[in-house]
Amino acid sequence: MKKDQKRFKKLQNINQCKSFNELIEQIDFSSGNSDDLTTIVLDYLDKQTVLLYYESLVDTNKQSNLLEWISEMFWKTDEFPDTIDVKIQPSDLSFTEAIEFLLDGETLLISDDSGIWNITSIKSLKVFQRSIQEPKNEQIVRGSHTGFNENLIVNLNLVRSRLKSPHLIIKYFSIGSHSHRKTALIYLNDLADPMLVEEFTMRLNAVDVDLAFSVGYIEEFIEDSNYSPFPQFLNTEKPERTAANLMEGRIAFMMDGSPTCLIAPVNFFTFYQSPDDYNGRFLVGTFYRLLRIASFLIALLLPAIYIATISFHFEIIPEDLTLPAKRAVQDIPYPPLFEALILELTIELIREAGIRLPNPIGQTIGIVGGLVIGDAVVNAGFISNLMVIVVALTAISSFVVPSVEMNTAVRILRFPFMILASLFGFTGVAAGIIILIVHLIKLESLTTPYLSPIAPFHVSGIKDTFIRLPGSKLDTRSADAHPLNRKRFGRNRWWKHAKK
Repeated sequence: MKKDQKRFKKLQNINQCKSFNELIEQIDFSSGNSDDLTTIVLDYLDKQTVLLYYESLVDTNKQSNLLEWISEMFWKTDEFPDTIDVKIQPSDLSFTEAIEFLLDGETLLISDDSGIWNITSIKSLKVFQRSIQEPKNEQIVRGSHTGFNENLIVNLNLVRSRLKSPHLIIKYFSIGSHSHRKTALIYLNDLADPMLVEEFTMRLNAVDVDLAFSVGYIEEFIEDSNYSPFPQFLNTEKPERTAANLMEGRIAFMMDGSPTCLIAPVNFFTFYQSPDDYNGRFLVGTFYRLLRIASFLIALLLPAIYIATISFHFEIIPEDLTLPAKRAVQDIPYPPLFEALILELTIELIREAGIRLPNPIGQTIGIVGGLVIGDAVVNAGFISNLMVIVVALTAISSFVVPSVEMNTAVRILRFPFMILASLFGFTGVAAGIIILIVHLIKLESLTTPYLSPIAPFHVSGIKDTFIRLPGSKLDTRSADAHPLNRKRFGRNRWWKHAKK
């Protein structure tokens, strides 16, 4: 074995092999003697040829057609048909490079021509993919219902078909020393800030992992703050949302094998925007954006405010509600904090069970489990009716957020607020709000302020944050992404002024 290793170390490229046996042995050795590496030796018209491919990565039907074509036509015409994707490789191809081509789903056709190996790679990748159906976590009422799937080329096609611009740049990266997962950085070079593109590229090049199995896993290696509960990259599976953010001067990141696209830089208000906001009237879009911001405050603060009121500030309850509130809580054997924790954790358990179970069963568990448990704990005297109402409103408000990542952050953050309210009342809630605001002001997304356009304040950015002005008024891009050109479009609705 050691002698074989020494002999193979001397062979740097394929042309150093003098015979078929030596060539096949070297490639087989370099691939770890994997059983799915298929080697077919052909001898036709005094030309020796070897066909190499991983049968687990190629389309076997295409391979059968390729073999038939090689045996009938190759040595007669010396030309490949247009239906076969062919790439001629340099004759000094190394064994490492040959294995990389094979692992990328290519077929290597190596022929001996007067002692020189001619190497041709033929694309025959076997593609298993879902349809481009709408993602379940980003459903919309109006607009396109297509979504990304696990095939990177298909996803890039969906983006390019929406942005038919020569300024759309795609840069490929390989991440993972074992997985060699193909990734893509996407941006418009006439809009994206070159400094941000360079920063994003530097962070991707700094990722040193064995296996890159998902975009979410890589996100932790390139985000600004790992310890913040708030997402610093926008996750989306919709091509329209990706294209719209690219037009804002932002940068997108995609990975082969994952339908999720990461977008940066983003601000806090980006996570409360939905494609439906732009598919309807601006008044409707503004109303629902304000409703989502209100849902953020309700989901974050309502349980804490209730706990502080019952524990410390009972006097602020209106006189007409004092007696009903007192009757609801007087027989509960423990403080409101424990009530809230029991119900909140129960809601989280039901939610997690609903996700893991099949869809029909999961929906049943969510509805029946919530009703049965809620009614049972109230009748048993463990939980007050008021607490059930508060927790129900909190749960509903937390699911209004269009972003799953922001939804999770809000659900986690309400627990510290509940603890502060149980210890210090409204003073603890106020302290928690101040700490949260300071954290959001300090937080960055790809080195840009997370709370923009509020901090730092930009008047032009307000018109498309928690409100949305009519489309004809959104003539400038948001400043948080530092676009090279702030102007979005020229003069619109000129015909209205021409009639006067």
